[in-house]
Amino acid sequence: MDKVLGDRRAIFLFIGPALLLYTVIMLVPIVWSTGYTFVEGNPISGYEPVGFDNYVALIGDPAFWQATGFSVKYAVVVTIAQVAAGLGLALLYVFFLRKSSAIVRTLVFFPIVLPTAAVAQLFVKLFELVPQRGPVNTFVEWMGFDAVNWLGQPDTAFVILVVMDVWRSMGFYAVLLYAGLVTIPEDVIEAARLDGAHRWTLVRHIVLPFLLPVLVSALIFSINGSLKVFDSVFALTDGGPNGATTPLTLAMFRTSFSYMEYGYGSTIAMALTLLSLVVTVAIFRGARKDVTV
Repeated sequence: MDKVLGDRRAIFLFIGPALLLYTVIMLVPIVWSTGYTFVEGNPISGYEPVGFDNYVALIGDPAFWQATGFSVKYAVVVTIAQVAAGLGLALLYVFFLRKSSAIVRTLVFFPIVLPTAAVAQLFVKLFELVPQRGPVNTFVEWMGFDAVNWLGQPDTAFVILVVMDVWRSMGFYAVLLYAGLVTIPEDVIEAARLDGAHRWTLVRHIVLPFLLPVLVSALIFSINGSLKVFDSVFALTDGGPNGATTPLTLAMFRTSFSYMEYGYGSTIAMALTLLSLVVTVAIFRGARKDVTV
C-alpha cells in the first residue's frame, strides 16, 4: 500500500477520473457562468460585452434585494427548524425509543423520497380555498372562523413553505444526527449520569460537544440547500403572491430562461454562489471558535 500511495502515477490513476468528472460538471460551468456575467443577450440574439454593467444593475435592482431578503429569511428559519427537529428526533431515537426506533425512523424519513411536486400538491389540497375547501379551511370554518386564502397571502404562504420543507426533510437530518449520536461512547454517557448529569445537562455538556462535527455538517447542508431552494417554491407558490416568495434561484431561472437575459441571470447566480460561500465559511469559523472555547 505504501508503494502504491508513493507512486504519483498510481495516485493520478485513482483520482484522475473523479477529478476530470468534477472539472467537467462543476468547474467548467462555474467559469462559463462567470463569463456570462460580463455580457448581455442570449444564444438567439447574440451576446454583447457590457463589462460590470450587470453587477451595477444588480445592486440597484429592488427585485433582487427582495429575492435576497426572502432567501435569507427562508434559509435561517428552515435551517433552525430542520436541524432542531432532526436533533430532537435523534435524541428521541437514542434515549427513549432505543432499539424500537427503526420503524419510526423509516416513517419519518419517508417524505424525503417523495417527489417535491407530489408533496406540494398535497399541501395545496390541504390548504385549498377554491374550488372546494381543503381540510384546514374546513376545520377553520367548523371552529366558527372565515376560511383563509393561505397561499394567497405573503405571511401564510411563507409559513406553509417552511412547514412543508421541514416536514419533508427533518427525517433526513434526524438520521444524520442519529448516526452521530450512536458513535458517542456509552461509558462516557453512563459516567456522566453517575456524576449526576441528567436530561439537559447531559445533552448540553456531553452530547452536543461530541455531536458538534455532525451538527456543523447538518447546518451547512441545511442552509445551503435552503438558500438554493427552487422546486418547493416553484411547485407550491410559483413565487407568489406578487413575488413575495420568490427566492434567488427562481429569479435567476426566470431572468435567464423566461426573459432570455443570460448575462443578468448569471449575475444573480454568482451573487447566490458568493452568499452560500460566505455563509458556509461563517459557520465553519463559528464552529471552530466554539470548539476552542
